[in-house]
Amino acid sequence: MNSILKYSFPLLCLCMTACDDSGIDVDDIEVPDGYELSAGISTIFLNSPYAYDTEADWVSGTYLSRFINGDGLYDDVRTSSNGDGGGLGPVYAGYSCGSCHRNAGRTQPTLWSNGGSGDTGFSSMLVYITRKNGSFFQDYGRVLHDQAIYGVEPEGKLSVEYTYETFTFPDGEEYELCKPTYSISEWYADSIAPEDLFCTVRIPLRHVGMGPMMALDPTEIEALAAKSNYPEYGISGRCNYITEKGVKSVGLSGNKAQHLDLTVELGFSSDMGVTNSRYPEEICEGQIQMSQGSMMGLLYDQLDISAEDMEDVDLYMQCLGVPARRNVNDEQVIKGEENFYKAKCHLCHVTTLHTKTRGSTLLMGTHLPWLGGQTIHPYSDFLLHDMGSEIMGVGLNDNYVSGLARGNEWRTTPLWGIGLQEKVNGHTYFLHDGRARNFVEAIMWHGGEGEASKNLFKNMSKEDRDALIAFLESL
Repeated sequence: MNSILKYSFPLLCLCMTACDDSGIDVDDIEVPDGYELSAGISTIFLNSPYAYDTEADWVSGTYLSRFINGDGLYDDVRTSSNGDGGGLGPVYAGYSCGSCHRNAGRTQPTLWSNGGSGDTGFSSMLVYITRKNGSFFQDYGRVLHDQAIYGVEPEGKLSVEYTYETFTFPDGEEYELCKPTYSISEWYADSIAPEDLFCTVRIPLRHVGMGPMMALDPTEIEALAAKSNYPEYGISGRCNYITEKGVKSVGLSGNKAQHLDLTVELGFSSDMGVTNSRYPEEICEGQIQMSQGSMMGLLYDQLDISAEDMEDVDLYMQCLGVPARRNVNDEQVIKGEENFYKAKCHLCHVTTLHTKTRGSTLLMGTHLPWLGGQTIHPYSDFLLHDMGSEIMGVGLNDNYVSGLARGNEWRTTPLWGIGLQEKVNGHTYFLHDGRARNFVEAIMWHGGEGEASKNLFKNMSKEDRDALIAFLESL
């Protein structure tokens, strides 16, 4: 989003400020009628396309200046030239953070519109590939980069075909599920036989609530894992313990809770080919694209972004406000919330968690104490759950291992802000690869530990199902 336009944009949130050495308190917030706080003092009251991309009210002074710098670095288009704003490529998945996360949300992927990477243009998705034994291919690495700068070949192009199957609710209403089958062509090096390949696709995650998430108390998450055993519903969540930068802790970030931070450094490197102090080598080090880039005049003996700038991007993401719950007085929404509990969705999509007293810490050690001591409502336990392999023969099992997470295990998706995705990004594609085109399909793809809740939803009347969807749209 253009910084000048953004900061002249009339905010609908509360007009409160905080200096660098003092903050606001939840008691200071006047909650408008029909709204509820989602993330304590990080809650904002905005329903526009910028509902994911606006700073919280406690951000001011030096932090606001750094937020604006981080916002620019997040959104500004990078180029293949060396120097400020350069460093893109030689191969890449996105040309800026915002190219995949438009307005800090989920840029609409080309899976449905172009059937994959498409002939030209930008795909807004990550393509992970491994051997059947889980190891990587030497000439490709863990991500297949389907975009490249001028004069350099992309690593390959993705195609997807959907298999459609119609199902029926007990009351006679039909719904449809679509199973994707992925294939890769135009390999830049040796072709990989389909029988030797596992391929999984990820569309962007919404960057909603990243700060409160990073401030979560890990002991509370571990306590949830210890009690997350509901044999009557087949539910038993577990933590994904990750070691990064020499630290072992509970993973929170990513589709499979496979990261301890917001992966700013990894994103610049792997997604854009932007070298930095943590990942100083090009992502295609030792591959043909390096020589192709050299012929294009690229230099590989400098870092493309500083650690200080990357921390400002980290700060920007953690300082974003979280949209408040809306329409809380609407009778259908109230009924839908009751049905959410009746379907036992809350056993995994836990409604209330708490942040650590000290808040969160950024990449270079900057503290954000305002995020501490907050009661938040992410609708997630941030634990791994088996989501099943039985629906249409594959379920949600992508055969991709991340830390302790197996192919059929996924972190419970936080639901805060999800009802505004269509307004922010213009689409309602859900789940890790966008196969679900609406909330109903997303629910009906639940298997494994989500099977009981899915069946409880399935056996509700249409009126009750519609009410539960209206509740999700209010989040």
